[in-house]
Amino acid sequence: MTLYPIQAGNFKLDGGAMFGVVPKSLWTRTNPADSNNMIDIAARCLLIEDGDKLILIDTGMGDKQSEKFFSYYYPWGEHSIDSSLKEHGFHRDDITDIFMTHLHFDHCGGCIQWNKERTGYEPAFKNARFWSNEDHWEWATKPNAREKASFLKENILPMEQSGKLHFVEQEGNSEFCKADHLGFESLLVDGHTDKQMIPHIDYKGKKLVFMADLLPTVGHIPLPYVMGFDTRPLLTLAEKEKFLQTAANENYYLFMEHDAYNEIITLKNTEKGVRHDQTYTFNELFN
Repeated sequence: MTLYPIQAGNFKLDGGAMFGVVPKSLWTRTNPADSNNMIDIAARCLLIEDGDKLILIDTGMGDKQSEKFFSYYYPWGEHSIDSSLKEHGFHRDDITDIFMTHLHFDHCGGCIQWNKERTGYEPAFKNARFWSNEDHWEWATKPNAREKASFLKENILPMEQSGKLHFVEQEGNSEFCKADHLGFESLLVDGHTDKQMIPHIDYKGKKLVFMADLLPTVGHIPLPYVMGFDTRPLLTLAEKEKFLQTAANENYYLFMEHDAYNEIITLKNTEKGVRHDQTYTFNELFN
């Protein structure tokens, strides 16, 4: 197995929304805001090469939305999935599987693109299967009013219409779902959105965890620092507390999907609770 970090493109989000009830005077210490109160966000995906499988975890927001849509998110930088795949010697047509941690637009929008005539939508990875879980799919396709703007039907329904949608299975009452055919298992968490999946991958003697929106940035490590986007913030707090303690005790390496400046981090126990320990680039840790 070989892993590659894939940059799907950077954007910005409102700092107040990203930190909920935490005062700006506190969260700007780790996540400085611009004059519009926006903070830098990455869309860092992960590519897994395992035998004849090439599995991409998340795809960023893609490029099919309107200019007005993107004006809300201030894209910045030169990254794209295509250029990042090319850097590692791959093309999007090589991808065999796409694993979606959840179906918010900034995680799955890149799965679907306009067709050539711009009359409809088609898979952006023509040879790939799409992986979600049944409970989250139900949640996303019948969205509540709060999340409706994040679950865009043009991102989601074409996956099912393509005939390439598949679901991983949760075994019994386990809080993990297993995807043996993909080579890893995922922690199921419900605070941010229902049945978000957090992949855990054993790689070169280390436990690498793809954090998705359970821990968006290093600035979100303190327990009360919970996003305003989360549907069940008190549940996020409990889920995060349990996970961070395990990660610190067992020396997990956390792959940060949304932190624009910290690619992989470790944690440590302190008198104030679990806190950030070390930051690594992917290359210095694994190459």
